[in-house]
Amino acid sequence: MHLEKITSSEQAIKMEEKHGAHNYHPLPVVLKKGEGVHVWDVEGKKYYDFLSAYSAVNQGHCHPRIIGAMHDQASTLSLTSRAFYNDVLGPYEKYITEYFKFDKVLPMNTGAEAVETAIKIARKWAYEKKGVKEQEAQIIVCENNFHGRTTTVISFSNDENARKNFGPYTPGFIKIPYNDTEALEAALKSNDNIAGFLVEPIQGEAGVFTPEDDFMKKSKALCEKYNALFIADEIQTGIARTGALLAVCGNCTCEGHCERQETYSRPDILILGKALSGGNYPVSAVLADDAVMNVIQPGQHGSTFGGNPVASAVGVAALEVVKDEHLAQNARKLGKLFRDELNKYITNSDLVSLVRGRGLLNAIVVNDSEESSTAWDICMALKENGLLAKPTHGNIIRFAPPLVMNEEELLDCVQIIIKTLKTFEK
Repeated sequence: MHLEKITSSEQAIKMEEKHGAHNYHPLPVVLKKGEGVHVWDVEGKKYYDFLSAYSAVNQGHCHPRIIGAMHDQASTLSLTSRAFYNDVLGPYEKYITEYFKFDKVLPMNTGAEAVETAIKIARKWAYEKKGVKEQEAQIIVCENNFHGRTTTVISFSNDENARKNFGPYTPGFIKIPYNDTEALEAALKSNDNIAGFLVEPIQGEAGVFTPEDDFMKKSKALCEKYNALFIADEIQTGIARTGALLAVCGNCTCEGHCERQETYSRPDILILGKALSGGNYPVSAVLADDAVMNVIQPGQHGSTFGGNPVASAVGVAALEVVKDEHLAQNARKLGKLFRDELNKYITNSDLVSLVRGRGLLNAIVVNDSEESSTAWDICMALKENGLLAKPTHGNIIRFAPPLVMNEEELLDCVQIIIKTLKTFEK
């Protein structure tokens, strides 16, 4: 491999600044190795990872079962395109549809691609099954959503930084407040052209904004009432992150694989990504039953890499790990412990006003303005103390460690976080 050898963090950062587009603002740490819940920088310093690549690394860094599956398949057959069949895609499709209990899956690569796929499916369903006049289908979305940064998605985003000077924007979306079923019903009731309601069960990028427990259930019921598709974007919240297999499962008590308890709200279209590969390969998926998915015919949607043999093998291994290692149950237990411990601290804190979340997707709200640098400064201090996290908005810090973390490690991390926060108290 003829890449220039990186010998210091400063060298790597300068190289990216010079040769890479400035479309991210990373924390100034240059990582070289990852294993389980830990990462190491180029100087050899060890950190707890409390971001998990935005919940892509739920199964921990470099999980041997997933890496083994990827290596074995990449050494055998890596890509055929969908011009031909391969011997891994079919078994993967059978596994994932049975795992989540849907008739069909449409495999893609990235989360944003999967969202675009779901939008196309929903619109086509509206025209061909619901009888909406072509070009008039509308999709309801929520304020402060994050579904990616493609042109279509930023068209209905509140993030002006992601939107400004990227127009003209794609029409066909109606925006309502999040966690507001009255607004949802009003939008559904007033418009016969609604194809569906696209929603994050918990808004991750908005600061782990966690809605009322019955928001998903009521939203699903309203979609059924007005013949619109309930479309759940579980790219960040799904695959055990929130203490259930999916966030639409709500506050379940499942002790095994998803039991679809009373709290479960079944999507008409389910969007997955990130942890579907354990962070080892770009793998995303859109799942639906035949009545919805069969509107897609040959040539109408696809991807050269979508459903490739390596992605298929990795996807199966990643989902097996979640099931076999009871990661949803671990996230549920450790998430409660994390919030309980942080809430004890917050009782006497002037700095932190709130901790919120579900499972191991949590955030603290810093008592400062969004324009302040306080959350960033806290994350810089956490880095010095051996824990990596990142602000989302100027006054919110998201905490999302790999789900393979154990109780001893979590309590160690809580102590690091509290010790760091105390240095910022007024």
